[in-house]
Amino acid sequence: MRIRLSCLFAAIFWACAAQAQEPPATLRIVWPPEGAAIPLGTDAQRSVGVVVQSNFRLMPAGQCGGDPRCGHVHMKIDPDGDSCNLPGRPYNSMNSDFGGDLIKANFAPCPSPTGSHVIGVLLADDHHRPVLVNGKPVTGLVRVTTR
Repeated sequence: MRIRLSCLFAAIFWACAAQAQEPPATLRIVWPPEGAAIPLGTDAQRSVGVVVQSNFRLMPAGQCGGDPRCGHVHMKIDPDGDSCNLPGRPYNSMNSDFGGDLIKANFAPCPSPTGSHVIGVLLADDHHRPVLVNGKPVTGLVRVTTR
């Protein structure tokens, strides 16, 4: 009986451990939707709010306190190049100053703020390193037309 109970305990333990395994990191752009036509902001940066969704806790950089499921988002407009990046930065915007699911896409640095663009987001850890799943960065993309 003792052997059977220990086997049952081991089976329950491993089943629970398998269920407790964290799902892979996810990130997606919730707004604007794919293919949307969106007006540019009237501010100097011609900014548009972009809303993301992740199964990570989105906090300001350096504020995750060792939580491996915590980070922030880096955004690039037209991520195949660097033409829309903020001057001297490898991105257009990020939410690491305040955390959360809203990021400002600043279209003013783009050579042509209006027109067809791709908004790309990348999930970064507390130290600005890309979060990887199966060796690939966790990203999200949407194509939009700004006017």
